[in-house]
Amino acid sequence: MDIEVLGALSVRENGVSITPTAPKTRHVLALLALHADQVVPVSVLIEELWGVTPPRSARTTLQTYVLQLRLLISKALARNEDERCTSKDILATLPGGYRLDTRGGTVDYREFARRAGTGFRAMDAEDYAGASRRLGDALSLWTGPALTDVQGGSCIDTEVRRLDEARLCALDQRIEADLRLGRHRELLSELTVLVNQYRMHESLHGQFMLALHRSGRRGEALKVYQRLRATLVSELGLEPSAALSRLQRSILMLHPETAVPATASAGADTAARTASAGGVRIVARAS
Repeated sequence: MDIEVLGALSVRENGVSITPTAPKTRHVLALLALHADQVVPVSVLIEELWGVTPPRSARTTLQTYVLQLRLLISKALARNEDERCTSKDILATLPGGYRLDTRGGTVDYREFARRAGTGFRAMDAEDYAGASRRLGDALSLWTGPALTDVQGGSCIDTEVRRLDEARLCALDQRIEADLRLGRHRELLSELTVLVNQYRMHESLHGQFMLALHRSGRRGEALKVYQRLRATLVSELGLEPSAALSRLQRSILMLHPETAVPATASAGADTAARTASAGGVRIVARAS
């Protein structure tokens, strides 16, 4: 089974789509896909579908959605005459919940975590060309916002935020690698979009300032700082971090820092990353 959630939901068995069109059944599949090869408790599925006040028929209705998914899986399995698995093997009922078995298929968010991890390690080793390439490969798996076609509940929303934050962390580091490689002019159009999308993300603003200054656009770089400062003060009552303020002063003195140091401004741009089997994490505000 091949699973894609980094964009629209797509789940294929034997190369055949088993992604339903019915919203609730699609909702169930999305949550199972986000926890592929793991048991998802019935209580979690019910809360995801109906919140904290589910109807009395919730458990029975959930079983109906599972049956509908199994019918789609059965049709896909029937395409392969040598297939010995059944739909109940792939969407298994286990004590307390259900598990979607990928049987060694591809899962895009796991592949993203793997590729991003190699990129982070390349950054740590100061292999900036390798980091840019590997992080770019990781980001290429994204075709849009995670589960863009699924109206999720609390659990899916949390997972989507985690995935989006992981993407932002990889993007931030890929841009940092490109800056260290002297690709400041090539980054300008991308960063123009990003700082408008993430209006309080200090690292991205610092990278944009640096790219502008290195491109001979010092005045615009200083305006980026002023816009960010105004946004932070008006919306959060915070001043830019010390690191970003140092960058602004260095641009004023015509001696910009060669790299944007990691910044942290409580509530505005707190970033952290890990490279592990579980993926990567960043916390940032976007609007």
